[in-house]
Amino acid sequence: MRGSPVSRRAVQRFRQLAFSSVGSVKIKLLLGFCIVFALILLASRASSFARWKNPHSFVLQDDNNDNDNNIHRKGYTLLINTWKRNDLLRKSISHYAECPRLDSIHIVWSEPDPPSESLANYLEHIVHENTKDGHEIEVKFDINKEDSLNNRFKENRDLKTDVVFSIDDDVILPCSSVELAFSIWLSAPDTMVGFVPRMHWVDKSENSKDYYVYGGWWSVWWMGTYSMVLSKAAFFHKKYLAMYTNEMSASIKEYVTLNRNCEDIAMSFLVANASSAPPIWVKGKIFEIGSTGISSLGGHSQKRTECVNRFVAEFGRMPLVSTSIKVVDSRNTWFW
Repeated sequence: MRGSPVSRRAVQRFRQLAFSSVGSVKIKLLLGFCIVFALILLASRASSFARWKNPHSFVLQDDNNDNDNNIHRKGYTLLINTWKRNDLLRKSISHYAECPRLDSIHIVWSEPDPPSESLANYLEHIVHENTKDGHEIEVKFDINKEDSLNNRFKENRDLKTDVVFSIDDDVILPCSSVELAFSIWLSAPDTMVGFVPRMHWVDKSENSKDYYVYGGWWSVWWMGTYSMVLSKAAFFHKKYLAMYTNEMSASIKEYVTLNRNCEDIAMSFLVANASSAPPIWVKGKIFEIGSTGISSLGGHSQKRTECVNRFVAEFGRMPLVSTSIKVVDSRNTWFW
């Protein structure tokens, strides 16, 4: 028996009120959850800020190696490679002079003409103007007679620090990122710590033997692994400069000179071969202030692939070690 119109309207009204009440409870629960989550997040950020209010106070220590750490705490040497781009050189050095633990600057100069006196005076001036806390930063030109990319890894007995920060003249990174990478290097001084990851992988389709392919940034992004950090922005121990100069295969160095390419891959091979360890990638915002480089030219990846396979043949094995570790500065990252 059907109910009266009045009873049906009463039931419908009850259902509307019930659903409205349930919906209101869900909205309140959702809002409450969001508020609690926001408070937890703010509390964690405040705690992080309290721990890191002095971002340069973090120093890794090893009680078994105090003498070495005392040397490391002196800072690092900026080893900057340049070629007929004095405007970029000025901008880069002006920027890095502000970094707190920079000890000295060595400019790898391979141009046919020596640096002008005006350029040298200007660089000394801007370093003095931009240096903080009153500490002196020495600026030196490392003059090379031959024009070769191998010059950027030439042994230098005048270096006052154990570690160099190898950089191209058109690459600028925030000092906070550079200081973080230096701190990470202190925990792993035998490997390379840098900002530009690259990878290699095996393609077994080539003549039924191991054939290695060079992978650029998008390969790293897609695969989530890397086996090199490029020397255009990387920390490594100065002992590798001596090893590159005195122990690197002469045919590899000749190949680098003739092709004007792959010196960074050669250094990655050398460090990995000596350390048997992977590099460490530090995530940082990179500003490239120069014009487009050789990496944008056609056939660049294929040329780099040829380098990798040639160097494998020279070393007698593949020394590069793959890894998926990435260092992220949690002070500047909300989700990680």
